Amino acid sequence: MSQSTLIDSLSKLVSENRNPETMDIDTLSCLEIVEKMNQADAEVPRAIQKELPHIAKAVEVICGAFQQGGRLIYLGAGTSGRLGVLDASECPPTFSVDDNVVIGLIAGGKEAMFRAQEGAEDSLTLAEQDLKQLNLSDKDVIVGIAASGRTPYVIGALNYANTVGAYTVSLSCNPDSAIACLAKTAISPVVGPEVLTGSTRLKAGTAQKLVLNMLSTASMIKLGKAYQNLMVDVKPSNEKLNARAVRIIMQATECSEQQAEKVLFDADMQVKLAIMMQLTGQNKQQAQQQLEQQKGFIRG
Repeated sequence: MSQSTLIDSLSKLVSENRNPETMDIDTLSCLEIVEKMNQADAEVPRAIQKELPHIAKAVEVICGAFQQGGRLIYLGAGTSGRLGVLDASECPPTFSVDDNVVIGLIAGGKEAMFRAQEGAEDSLTLAEQDLKQLNLSDKDVIVGIAASGRTPYVIGALNYANTVGAYTVSLSCNPDSAIACLAKTAISPVVGPEVLTGSTRLKAGTAQKLVLNMLSTASMIKLGKAYQNLMVDVKPSNEKLNARAVRIIMQATECSEQQAEKVLFDADMQVKLAIMMQLTGQNKQQAQQQLEQQKGFIRG
């Protein structure tokens, strides 16, 4: 693509337009700058609200994929890719899922997490190679993330995923984007021009982070990873998480700290199992059998 063609393409994107509210931002005080940014950020939840039906549809599909042994695979370049990797990396400690259940891919690989590999996003074939290494199948769900909605790396990923039969979801901040046209479900919160023109790590990045929070968290809740509003499958892998696990058991069962510590130990440090044992008075084997019968849902 020639530079003139690319400039013309960018000029048509809402996310690349100039924000009329911040034309004088370089003359403002520090307080005035952050006030402008805060006012702009307030537009993000309103944009996401319009997309909630599409987000809910994606959650339903993701839950179905998990139940069939499929995976949720986030894929993007730059900030978008980093946000996907971040959300994926938080799922194992928060919900005790294996590392390969929610996966984040970023154009340029692991090095791109810490140092920009901007050229990697221009490849239409690199994502296909990355997905082939994961043995992408029709059980999986791909979420292609690109603020502009035109990133070649993400376009290539969605094209390949469609040929494999994987379910495709797009997340962009421009209406009727290229990736939205390729995806079975398109999530497009249009947050408008950035405070700093073209810096889509700002409002667009915030919108993407909020949507990814919803996709993973709502999916895990629907899979029984929560009891009431407690994350009962948390993995107590350090002192803070161990204390949180004890507190969750106390909150769920109204028992003492000492009781919570004991039942957590008896449950081999499995919070959900400990709660079940404490609530029912059953031993570990009985409680485990009950949970299996209810597919991991304590409320069952």
